[in-house]
Amino acid sequence: MHCPYCGAPDTRVVDSRLASEGSQVRRRRECAHCGARFTTFETVELDMPQVVKSDGGRQAFDADKLRAGIERSVQKRPVSADDVAAAIDRIKRRLVAAGEREISSRTIGEWVMDELKRLDQVAFVRFASVYRRFEDVNAFREEIEKLESQPNPDMQKRQIPLLGEDS
Repeated sequence: MHCPYCGAPDTRVVDSRLASEGSQVRRRRECAHCGARFTTFETVELDMPQVVKSDGGRQAFDADKLRAGIERSVQKRPVSADDVAAAIDRIKRRLVAAGEREISSRTIGEWVMDELKRLDQVAFVRFASVYRRFEDVNAFREEIEKLESQPNPDMQKRQIPLLGEDS
């Protein structure tokens, strides 16, 4: 590993620890030339499947696009960055565990909705409204009624009630 400060090719590992629930190794390094210390993260490089879009087109899986969609849904909601990162990790593990070379964008979208339903009901409805292309208020109402009929006990403790009902 080259030193980011002086460019010297000789650095040594000072300390190694697991990070991100064991999916990364965090290494503290020191440059033999200038003595600067810096941190690197090592992750496994996985072969992710191609995503088959609804129009039949194919593209490489893009974790940044997945993150952007989830973050847009949880914007201004009481969901931590760690919770978002954990949800993305679970989705990526499901992709790898599926063992397929190709996977439909619809399947990934459903997995995202599963994760959002666990994290925050409002974020779930936001994502679902775009993903399922809600046309009118009735579509929102139907989705909210489905959520209310299947309450998640952990979510109930943290969630602000939908539509202003008393809990």
